[in-house]
Amino acid sequence: MPTSASASSASPSPSASASSTTTATTRTHSDLHARLTSSDSEIQLKALRELKNRIIGNRTKKLSFVKLGLVPAVADILASKVKAIANHESNLLIQSAAVLGSFACGFDAGVRAVLDAGAFRDLFRLLSHPDEKVVDAGARSLRMIYQSKLAPKYDFLQENNMDFLLSLLNSENENVTGLGASIIIHSCETVAEQMALCHAGVLKKLISLLEGSLNQRDASLESLATIIKNNVEAVSKFVGSESVKALSSVIELTKDRNPRTRLLACMCLIVIRNTVPCFLHDIGIKTKLVYLLLELHDDPGQVGDEASFAFSSLIAEKEDLQKLAFEANAIDKLYNHLQKGSLHPKRFEGILLALAELCSKLESCRSKFLSLKALNFVTDALNHDSPDVRAAACICLRSVSRSIKNLCAGKFMNEMIVIPLVQLLHDPCTSVQVAALSAVGNIVIDFTTRRSSFVQCGGMKQLVELTKSMDSTVRLNALWALRNSMFLAETTCKEGIFLELTASSLASLVCDPEPFVQEQALALVRNLVDGCINSVEFVFSEGSIILDAVGRQLRSASKTEIGIQGLYVLNNVASGNEFHKEAVMHQLIPQAENGMHSFVIKFLQSNDGQLRTAAVWTVVNLTFPSSPGAFDRLVKLRNAGIVSQIKNMVNDPCLDVKLRVRTALGQFMTFGDGST
Repeated sequence: MPTSASASSASPSPSASASSTTTATTRTHSDLHARLTSSDSEIQLKALRELKNRIIGNRTKKLSFVKLGLVPAVADILASKVKAIANHESNLLIQSAAVLGSFACGFDAGVRAVLDAGAFRDLFRLLSHPDEKVVDAGARSLRMIYQSKLAPKYDFLQENNMDFLLSLLNSENENVTGLGASIIIHSCETVAEQMALCHAGVLKKLISLLEGSLNQRDASLESLATIIKNNVEAVSKFVGSESVKALSSVIELTKDRNPRTRLLACMCLIVIRNTVPCFLHDIGIKTKLVYLLLELHDDPGQVGDEASFAFSSLIAEKEDLQKLAFEANAIDKLYNHLQKGSLHPKRFEGILLALAELCSKLESCRSKFLSLKALNFVTDALNHDSPDVRAAACICLRSVSRSIKNLCAGKFMNEMIVIPLVQLLHDPCTSVQVAALSAVGNIVIDFTTRRSSFVQCGGMKQLVELTKSMDSTVRLNALWALRNSMFLAETTCKEGIFLELTASSLASLVCDPEPFVQEQALALVRNLVDGCINSVEFVFSEGSIILDAVGRQLRSASKTEIGIQGLYVLNNVASGNEFHKEAVMHQLIPQAENGMHSFVIKFLQSNDGQLRTAAVWTVVNLTFPSSPGAFDRLVKLRNAGIVSQIKNMVNDPCLDVKLRVRTALGQFMTFGDGST
């Protein structure tokens, strides 16, 4: 039977090929390692050049040689020759530095291997070598390392370090100057570091480099943006009278022939604008930035990949700039890029985030987005291999689903969206989970019959499961999504969610160690007990464990928002029957009977109008004249000092408070102000 024989004989072929490749790689490694550790400098030099040529631009080979341990052998050559000044030794230094830089270039595993081999300090020693080519090689390699987050942080607050940094920036060697800029970009994170650099004259030096070569201009722009970011004083120094020319220079560089220079100039101006809005408020410069960044999306390389992120930063939370972008047909232009297909993951992520910002506030942008059927690309991106793209797709979906009109139309509660979203709730990447939760939190507000599809594919169960996460951000967003699913929901829906959550788990979440989680848990309970009187019964499950937890949190509220949400829980419960009202009184008054003021007094005296409104409203619900026990409750409230405090609020500056106070005082008068 020839077919069987053929199938049988074909099967060993892949294994044989793999074995052959492994053997060849091992031989290459053994040969290279032997030559790198040779006592003959010429043999070492040829081995270094061969290794460099093999790994340049090839991540697979880099990883292979890292695993086979060639980086330490190269680092040993550098360490043994770092003090040599002979010409042939200089060549070894140049080549070993170049190889180490190649391993580190855009490859974190390579950076880690170089650092673990102890080459970092020796590379810095090359900067003081008498041979300019050695210095250049060392600076190039260090710049590659400083492009990685794994590079050690540089301490600018040490005087010697600052002097060394300035010596780098003052160098005539462009790669050394670029290294100084790279150190700033990588290491400057705090206000103290930013101000130390300003006071040491670094800001002034970088401004002077704006008139230098292409590399110096680009390095200076990126470093300047790092130093002035979110620092009003640093921006003022840059834009101030001594540096008037500096701002003009940056604006002028937005016209540069080089696309990367134009992008970096835009990013620098965006940082200035975002840090001190009164600068660059002219409509002309804002419009120019919008159009220029949209134009830079057309660049096929790294500039095009990064343009979306700069564009997002420009328009984030700024409705006026989002309108300008909409008028510049930004949505159409970004959509056209999506249609090109096979986008680099970084570019895909950036475009999705830019669309998310565009749709975050304006209904006109959302309508345009949906009319183009761009939602199909977002839906596809939910299944993308890159976790960053998946997260960006969720963020985009969250912004687009802020449209009440389209939520009511049920446009987001369909299987094409719901099923992949629920799957992302299981994603191994926490940032993707959080982004998916934020999208789910919007679409579950849909109360059409299509909502059941979310429940049927396990969405609610997974939300409840995520409230038990060890990550507080995941717990927070899971609670937020559940809170929204409770909003104006039918009792049967609430019962289903409550059955999954359980009273004890919800009480634990109300008392979570993180205040922002407490707030969301209380908001969830508030929605749970809102509506018909049957809903109020939920907080009395398991011996009133939830209501007791709410009371405890109100007595020790660390945030105003916790007080507001907690009081509205009591407010909703107090709108129920006599049993419910008395249970609320038990939470409000016990401590007053022990010689302490009720926490309600503190809330009524708060500077926050919402908190005062919630407190008065709770008292109003407890003292409806038609309630059988209203008079007795009013007496207790008066004895606790709450009635007299409300009387003092008749001229409250907050209109909502004033209206509630008038209602309360009217009810008090029905009982003769509560006197016996």
